Amino acid sequence: MNKSQDPLYPNSKDFSMLDYECAYIDGLKVRMNYKYVQNATLEFCTAVIQRGWRRFGYYYFHPICKDCNECKSLRIDVDDFTLSKSQKKAKKRNKDTKIIIQKPTITKMHIDLYNNYHNFKSQKDGWKQKNISFRDYRENFIEGAGEFGKEVLYIIDNTLVGVDLIDILEDGISSIYFFYDPKHSNLSLGTYSLLYQIELAKILELRWIYLGYYVEGCKAFAYKPNFTPQQILDGFPSVDVKPIWVDV
Repeated sequence: MNKSQDPLYPNSKDFSMLDYECAYIDGLKVRMNYKYVQNATLEFCTAVIQRGWRRFGYYYFHPICKDCNECKSLRIDVDDFTLSKSQKKAKKRNKDTKIIIQKPTITKMHIDLYNNYHNFKSQKDGWKQKNISFRDYRENFIEGAGEFGKEVLYIIDNTLVGVDLIDILEDGISSIYFFYDPKHSNLSLGTYSLLYQIELAKILELRWIYLGYYVEGCKAFAYKPNFTPQQILDGFPSVDVKPIWVDV
């Protein structure tokens, strides 16, 4: 089989972006390496996520920053995961929350919820606020989902209060993005959504939750070490190189 026929080497457009301001570490620049893949298979998506890549839409990417290696990939070991006291409380607070899993969709409710969440985070945590359009949302969260991309909808009193975008892989679940209604901040929906990912992985007999990147000292990632046990990956090996994950 030549590479063009190998599911691990799909047709792609490969490129990197010019340096831009790092969102995680003040004063640093970031550069991303991209693969634009329109016909990604589950096997390909699994292989690159195992190796530290991330996916938004048709775009698979990882950082290639000069003189910086602070972005470390994390994954949760589902088999040995145990709830902490605060996580048990978050689960109890959401006992009446309805959950729906389906292919990613786009509605005005999605757009309004996303923009309200980002406006809240801009005021609370200093995020840069930029409202998302239907087109941008479609390109980031609808396109490229294939058979593995899903959305998990969280509903209270027939109202959409949270959306979790995930990929269900061959060996685990990749967390893509979660946003929620700030009016329900007291429910700890972010924590609950990740607990549900773990529960879903157990049902599907999958071993890992791929959390994306962790940067020491970055407030946006402060919740990630609370879900243990974990493994960490250093670097971004190619698909023909076995990734080496080590226990944290």
